[in-house]
Amino acid sequence: MKELREHIADYFRGLDKTLILAAVLCSVLSVVLLNSIYVNKVLDIGADDSTTQGVAAGIGFAAMLIIAALDFHKITKLWYIYVPITLLMIALTFTSLGYQREGADDQAWLNLGFMSIQPSEFLKIVFIMTFSLHLSKDEANMNHPLHMLLLLLHGMIPLGIVVLQGDYGTAVVFAMMLLIMLVMAKISWIYIVGAMAVIPAAVWALWNYILGDVHKNRILVLFHPGTDPDGLEYQQDLGLTALASGKLFGVGVYGGEEYISVPEMHNDFIFSYVGETLGFVGAMAVVLILALICLRVLLDGIRLPDRQGMFICIGVFAMLLTHCIMNIGMVLKVMPVIGIPLPFLSAGGSATLGMYIALGLVLSTRLHSVRPAPVLFDGD
Repeated sequence: MKELREHIADYFRGLDKTLILAAVLCSVLSVVLLNSIYVNKVLDIGADDSTTQGVAAGIGFAAMLIIAALDFHKITKLWYIYVPITLLMIALTFTSLGYQREGADDQAWLNLGFMSIQPSEFLKIVFIMTFSLHLSKDEANMNHPLHMLLLLLHGMIPLGIVVLQGDYGTAVVFAMMLLIMLVMAKISWIYIVGAMAVIPAAVWALWNYILGDVHKNRILVLFHPGTDPDGLEYQQDLGLTALASGKLFGVGVYGGEEYISVPEMHNDFIFSYVGETLGFVGAMAVVLILALICLRVLLDGIRLPDRQGMFICIGVFAMLLTHCIMNIGMVLKVMPVIGIPLPFLSAGGSATLGMYIALGLVLSTRLHSVRPAPVLFDGD
């Protein structure tokens, strides 16, 4: 019994409590904001949106603590179980079970009757686990052309899948995770220079053969504001107006005299509602909390002696950072509207659960990283 208590005490001592508290604060605020949107009739959403968010956060919190207690080395080695399951869920989105959520451009949701899920949110976690395992085993040889080709293929498969779904926002997240994880590995500068050289050709091909007219126009209006105020710019203009209307301290979460209704304010544009209800002070507080989460994950990773654990943390950091920059940038009209949630705040059970699972992996790396064996004798 004493030994068990010591193990439990060690477990709780090893947790990054600052990281956990920051994520929980965001989830609590998310539930309050979603309930506020419903009560104040700002947007036509159901009362169950805040309930679903709270339940997803609760399940995610429990999953995070359970995953933290497990050795991430053993979890990643079970790839032959969770990879086929995730790919099967993705494949089902291309059948009659898949559907396109109202307000979205992509068919990325799976309707199970009693609930709906977005499998690509879990594909991100699967990629982080499998790619970290791949990198840690092959880092010494990764700069050999064949090995690099296999690493790139590993990264391009999930990216290609979400592009086929039409989910370009998630595709950008995968691209950034792949890029940042490779950079943090022992990649040769030759590959970096080569990648920079092919970027213009890749952008040209993307623009001419992959992106549709709507996606192109969403990018063009950023360089020519005011050219389509009643069309593609409408949502972003409303979002900026709502964000600015909160002034310094906001109009209040409940009982404000007038709220500006922004399409998808409960989801991708929730940051505009943060600014409206909590003002500049509240919006900056949210940015600082999200920055704290990203920095804690990054610091936890670079301090690890275990390369696989480090790669997991870097992958989670890249995912969180990309989500935050793209989502807030979208609301500020410096990024195109691309449909990507704000971590722990936007409505969405799959995204919230996936983020907590990712944090669970980060916490596991702190508790279960393999440290180098001590050197007892050093000499010839």
